Amino acid sequence: MGKASDTGGVKPMAIAGRFVNERERLLGMTDAERAFRKQWLKDQELSPNEPRVVPEIYKATHNPIRRFYRYPLNQYQNFLTPILGAERAAVWRYMTAKTTMFIVLVYAGYYTIKYHGNEWDRKTGWKVFSSRPIVLPGDPGYPKLSDRTKPSDYASRGFNNVTLNL
Repeated sequence: MGKASDTGGVKPMAIAGRFVNERERLLGMTDAERAFRKQWLKDQELSPNEPRVVPEIYKATHNPIRRFYRYPLNQYQNFLTPILGAERAAVWRYMTAKTTMFIVLVYAGYYTIKYHGNEWDRKTGWKVFSSRPIVLPGDPGYPKLSDRTKPSDYASRGFNNVTLNL
């Protein structure tokens, strides 16, 4: 199955007719076409009570779990709507949600790297490697020799730094 059709399988058609473009209108219109255009423009005007918000539609299209986790930011958006307007409040809600998710991901990654590293006493965890500092000829400390002097210093995964409490 492919992508769902935007038109439900019905071929799209322009309801504005050929006079949606100004160039077409300048070529000349008959009285019937002028009446059609006038009626079409009148039909585009919304009534004073539109757009209409129906809470039952929200409940029908959002399951209870989704309504639960969206509730705090919906309240935030409802608070901002009289101050900023509906469109800006929706943008602030969206940006607040994405920023919060980004910060949580950064903190979770930092916590995982700091406290759950791949050390000798566990099989899992992230391996973090650090390179030796670059030392060029003429720099103090040139030539920089490796801190690893014994074969057991390689791939020790923190075992050499263990202190025994006996």
